[in-house]
Amino acid sequence: MAVGADRDGIGGTERAESAGLPAFTLRIPDFPSRAEWDEALAAAIAEHEPDLVVSAGFMKILGPAVLARFGGRIVNTHPALLPSFPGAHAVRDALAYGVKVTGCTVHFVDEGVDTGPVIAQETVTVGWHDDEDSLHERIKQVERRLLVDVVGRLARDGWTTRGRRVSMKCRTCGDGTTGGAAPDGGPSGSPGQTERGELGR
Repeated sequence: MAVGADRDGIGGTERAESAGLPAFTLRIPDFPSRAEWDEALAAAIAEHEPDLVVSAGFMKILGPAVLARFGGRIVNTHPALLPSFPGAHAVRDALAYGVKVTGCTVHFVDEGVDTGPVIAQETVTVGWHDDEDSLHERIKQVERRLLVDVVGRLARDGWTTRGRRVSMKCRTCGDGTTGGAAPDGGPSGSPGQTERGELGR
């Protein structure tokens, strides 16, 4: 396990160091190009041989070098119910549209912006008096809890993918899309297993 950041003074890296966990910081301005930063980030992550890469509060689009090494096992969160309201202004866009229910999504990262396969979602009701800040704060509370739960289950029990469908497995439940056998009787296996083979290390 390790924690990485793209700028100094991040609480996550400080907490990791205090707990004796490896931490690293790679700032984009320290590299001649974005592509070289991407290559360095891929190499830094690879040193720790992760089964999962969790992008939590990492507001940078991951480049081809990182995706080539870790595609299919990079987990991200988004403060909306994808595919609705992708991008950096999801909460603002949901309010402007007038939806009554929004929420958060945990998804795998692909080459697009918030377009990867959905792992899990939870809803949050939009109140009449909500503004962007109040709604975002309530979404973040749900988002943090959901991310911890999802990452724990993926790391502990694994997952299965079929096309864009992701099924988290669970040793204590057998409810189809969230545990036991994969949907429609598909294969189940260790972390990162798909119908084509292993994505994990």
